[in-house]
Amino acid sequence: MRNTNSFIGSPVKRTEDLRFLRGRGQFVADLKREGQWHAAVLRSAVAHGRIVSIDAMAALAMPGINAVVTAKEIGHPLPTIPFRRPNPSIAPYAQPVIADEFVRYVGEPIAFVLADSEEFAEDALQHIQVDIDALPAVITRQAPTSGKVLLFEGTNSNCASTFHARKGAIDDAFRSAAYTRREEFRVQRMTALPMETRGLLAEWDEAGGRLTISGAAKLPFFNRKAMAGMMGLPEESIDYVEYDVGGGFGARGEFYPEDFLVAFAARKFGHPIKWVEDRREHFASMAHSRETECDIEMALDKQGVILGVRGDIYVDIGAYVRPNGMTPVRNVAQFLTGPYRIPAIHLDAHALVSNKVPSGTYRGPGRFEGCFFCERLLDIAAAEMGIDPLAIRRRNLIRAEEMPYRLADLEPNDGFGVTACDSGDYSSTFDQCLRESRWEEKRALQGQLIEGRYHGLGIGCFIEGGGSGPRENAKMTVERDGSISVYVGSSAVGQGIETIFAQIAADALEIPPDRIRILHGSTTYLAEGFGSYGSRSTVMGGSAIVVTAQALLQSFRIAAAKELDTPPEKLVVADGTATAPDGRRVALAEFGLSADGSFSNGSKATYTYGTAAAHVAVDPGTGHVEVLDYVVVDDVGRVINPLTLHGQVVGAAVQGLGSVFSEEILYDKDGQLLVGSLADYTIPVATDYPHVHGISLELYPSPNNPLGAKGAGEGGIIPVGGVLTNAVSAALSSLGVQLKELPLTPPRIWELIRAAQR
Repeated sequence: MRNTNSFIGSPVKRTEDLRFLRGRGQFVADLKREGQWHAAVLRSAVAHGRIVSIDAMAALAMPGINAVVTAKEIGHPLPTIPFRRPNPSIAPYAQPVIADEFVRYVGEPIAFVLADSEEFAEDALQHIQVDIDALPAVITRQAPTSGKVLLFEGTNSNCASTFHARKGAIDDAFRSAAYTRREEFRVQRMTALPMETRGLLAEWDEAGGRLTISGAAKLPFFNRKAMAGMMGLPEESIDYVEYDVGGGFGARGEFYPEDFLVAFAARKFGHPIKWVEDRREHFASMAHSRETECDIEMALDKQGVILGVRGDIYVDIGAYVRPNGMTPVRNVAQFLTGPYRIPAIHLDAHALVSNKVPSGTYRGPGRFEGCFFCERLLDIAAAEMGIDPLAIRRRNLIRAEEMPYRLADLEPNDGFGVTACDSGDYSSTFDQCLRESRWEEKRALQGQLIEGRYHGLGIGCFIEGGGSGPRENAKMTVERDGSISVYVGSSAVGQGIETIFAQIAADALEIPPDRIRILHGSTTYLAEGFGSYGSRSTVMGGSAIVVTAQALLQSFRIAAAKELDTPPEKLVVADGTATAPDGRRVALAEFGLSADGSFSNGSKATYTYGTAAAHVAVDPGTGHVEVLDYVVVDDVGRVINPLTLHGQVVGAAVQGLGSVFSEEILYDKDGQLLVGSLADYTIPVATDYPHVHGISLELYPSPNNPLGAKGAGEGGIIPVGGVLTNAVSAALSSLGVQLKELPLTPPRIWELIRAAQR
């Protein structure tokens, strides 16, 4: 009996880490080309206004300044950034590649300076004279169907789109309810904040008519298609090349105005153009997210069984609809009900434009917000009905026999297809989380004042959609030394795909992973790819590798059978060799084979599910919250690498804790951004939350892919807002404090305590 590989499921250390720890990673900022020009962006200092004039003569007269690009140099019609998903109402709200007649947020590009050095380019920005007639700024939410100030001519509303989530008979549900509760909640504005700011290097080959853009991340193939349309070039004449990326988290790698500007300048002037943003302009240019309010109502019977949920959700998407700007809006509508069996749903999510940096996706888009809203409302309802918060959840969690469980239908249909939870018994992670968090042991602490601090426990359940379709592609080539080069359309955005994909390929091919080389993300490798978003890379890219490996092994079996004059089914193929019954063998390397493969999931997503619990202590004198213990348990279907998975889950949880306690992007009444550095925008560090525990199960593999895996890159962040707010509210329940808004900063909690004591 031959041994088979078992690298899937093994805690293989990340192969990527070796080059990073040795300082050998290569990022866009490390690149340098001969004749390279450096770019800097002049950004609007006015939130809303009409451009009267732009005078760049003084800047152009400065030493080392080669050109200044404005809308005039680009010409009309000015290109706008395309959307990733169709929607019938959002076209008027597309973002132009550079401001032309109007500016609509502080940070919008007005001019693009090209110079011999980065320092020259930055200095020249101060010498461009821009005259803007200020207009009233829209900063706070107005009614979705009206507004005193319309941001876009030719529209009748500052609502770019509304998503409608529908299921069952909502009026009947509320008519028959023994209890109803209506409440308003709010999640603040924030941003993804990857370690590495955005950077791009564009090169134009006039002789070959080719454009190369270095700095691809997340969506190289979509961005190539978008660029081709905007530049009037064949898609095959553009390459997006991926380098190392210091994280993505949903925001890095989308198509931004600077993508077009560097490419336009490279083609127009015949020089390589490099641009790297600093942290200050990063806050004023990269997509923001969250800033969502809701007015929702829940109906329950007298046992606490949920009958229906209805209401309105308002998402401030900023000044324009960015390529993926509708995803948080559609997700909060469809996934607000989370892992609960709710027969009647009537939710409307409105995407509202404002004079702020445009929004996009950030880890767990829409799901973080929806989970916060649902879990808070459940705790409030349980307290008012006199039902244990554990019991009310257990009664409503979706059961294994109900799978696949269809979620609410959504209009407009933006290409996600049928959405149904694929597999699982949602009470399994719930019960294990209670055990791991020692809930029953700690229950007596709920609301108790111990040594000057109030203790509280909070719990919340979630689902994480993953495996976004429609497909992913891979290619395998056998090298002369017997190693295998594996090319995939998935991108590396910090999730460790070089390690994970090597494990999958090693098991599929039955060879050691050190004989496999993973090449990813760049459009030079494959004709088509889809990138990494929506917790899809392992599910889709990994499954494409399995399909491709099967094709390669079948080709090898046929070639070896012919060489050995043996029926294919008689051969034993393992460890890169084919062995005949008489012991004769041939090696895979002898044939120079290659294979292509594609995996399509028919737009059937995967759904990791889980429960998180927290134990906190609140100092009423300062409003400070200490997280004494945080536990999250999820079921990911099948674990490919427990080390990388654990890092994803715990890292996401800590990222969520930052969202709950400290991170917030604020604007003043005139639309001025009040955050400009990491001194203003406080992110968590490892020592802030030392007691975070992640436990991942593989009880219910997904039936929607050959690996049985489920996307698991975002689940850790989704429940944090609801869980921690429930815990802090429970701690302060004797004081009458009821939390309904994030973030839970010490001043906000202190003020609520003082207000409750008056």
